[in-house]
Parts: sequence; C-alpha cells; structure tokens
Amino acid sequence: MGLRVAVQMDPMAGININGDSSFALMLAAQARGYDVWHYDVGTLTLDANDRLTAFAHPVYDLQRVAGAHYRFGEPKRIDLGSDVDVVLMRQDPPFHVGYITATHLLERIEHETLVVNNPVSVRNAPEKVMVLDYRRFMPPTLITRSADEVRAFQKEHGAVVVKPLHGNGGKAIFRVPAEGDNLGALFEVFNTTWPEPHMVQPFLPDVAKGDKRIVLIDGEVTGAINRRPGEGEFRSNLAVGGSAEATELTPREQEICAAMGPRLKELGLIFVGIDVIGGEWLTEINVTSPTGIVAIDRFNGTDTPGKIWDAIERRLKERKAS
Repeated sequence: MGLRVAVQMDPMAGININGDSSFALMLAAQARGYDVWHYDVGTLTLDANDRLTAFAHPVYDLQRVAGAHYRFGEPKRIDLGSDVDVVLMRQDPPFHVGYITATHLLERIEHETLVVNNPVSVRNAPEKVMVLDYRRFMPPTLITRSADEVRAFQKEHGAVVVKPLHGNGGKAIFRVPAEGDNLGALFEVFNTTWPEPHMVQPFLPDVAKGDKRIVLIDGEVTGAINRRPGEGEFRSNLAVGGSAEATELTPREQEICAAMGPRLKELGLIFVGIDVIGGEWLTEINVTSPTGIVAIDRFNGTDTPGKIWDAIERRLKERKAS
C-alpha cells in the first residue's frame, strides 16, 4: 500500500538519528515507498473554509548518516485532509495548551485522514493522568500542589519522588528524603513554574534494577528494554544518561499489558510505551510521542517501525471497508 504520510515533529536537523523513534518510522516509511512530508506544528492553519493545512517539506534521501540524514524538497502548503493518508503526531511534549490546541485542530480531519495517535485520545490521556485508571498496578500516588499533603504522605511512605504532571524525558524529577528538609522550597519552585498539581510517589529502591519501557502496538506487546540509572542518578531515562539492556516481561508486566491493551486499541492509541519499575510498578503510559523502539530493535533484532506501519495499514483498510 503506497501511502502519503505527513509527520508533525520537531526540526529534522537536531534529531538523534541513532535513537529517534520518529526518524526510525520515517526510514521505514521511505523503505516501503511511501511519500513522506515533514511539518512543524506551528504552521498548522485552519482556513476560512474549515480546511486544515500545514506548510510542509517533502522528505527525501533519509539515511543514518550524521549531517546528511535527510534532504528537503521545495516546501508548500498541503491540505492535511485531502493531500495525505496519515498524519503522525510526533512532536515532543511538554503537553501544554499549544499541544492540546493541535489535537483539537487535527481532530477536524479525522473523518478524512488517519491521525496517529488519535488526537482526541491523546488529549484525554496525558501520560501521568491516564495511568491513574490503573492504580491497582501503581505505587501509592498523590496528585497535589500542597506541601502539607506531601508531608503527611511522607509520614506513611518515607522518601518520595516529585515530578511535573506533564513533564517528559526525566526532566525536573526530584527525590525528597524522608525528613523532607527541602520540600517547602521545592514546592515553591514547582508551584511557581507549573499551574497544575504535581505527582508524588514513594521512592522505589527497585529503580536500581531498572525502569522498563514496554511498547504496545494496537494493544499488543511488541518489545521492551530495561533502562538502568547512570552513575550518581536515580532517573533511568535514556535522555538523562540511563543505559539500556535486553529484557523479558515478568508475569506482573504481562498482566498489566493484558489489562490495558484492549482499551488502548479501542481508543486508537496505536503506538504506546508504558513504564514499569522493578518488574512490578506501573508509573506512566506514554501516548504523545513514545520512544524506545530503536533500542528495542537493536537488542531483539525486531522491526518495530514495520509493525507500526502494518498496524496503520490495517486501520486504513478497516476504514475503507466500513
């Protein structure tokens, strides 16, 4: 199936060609003979005729060669409803009002073009909020702007981890010891920086064993990597120096995936990454711009981008049949 694909993502020049999941998806699309376009979310325009357009570049000569990993053709404004078959919504968070507005705009072309992941579901499923529907698999979790509430939480659970509710990539995650000497100052900074409440969980020593990224495609597990914290760190995100290793799923992780898989598929969340600490504790469901597929394929000899495109092609065939 020859597809016309528009990728809404960050600038191509600065991506990590050896680890970027969006780039891996574009390489796989090129290998299948798809037409690939790149556009920045800031160029989205809803015109007076209710047509959603973007100022996009055709992308050619994708390759894993540093400094020569892509070539742009002449840009033009394209109609995302009629000129393409698929839009990949792949720009990195933060998940803020601009991000949410883009989901509203992309929702308007859903009857014409397949948007991956479904923009309505992305809007309604922020990573650290949707996961609360699966509290039975999570460590005790508090959502609050109150330092006093956290102090009460610490009396029961000891040291805690505080993180922005809509953060990403391991940024601004703090461990606060049981005595909580700096909690007040930390919450002053958090409450000044972010208007929403924050997520607080007990510090899990099992993070030393790794924070597993498990990828699900249309609700089915397709691979995983275990990420271990770097020297002097408790955060295991690859973006902040964590290291990856091959892994298998524990029975508990299989149970977690089985519990959420059918719902993810129903919501049109085709490409999802979940995070599980110590083989037991679910912490996030990543739906905005999941990563990790390059490392998974490197360790497992798999083709996760190909599986994602297979799932997208199936969705398109189902839409045509209906």
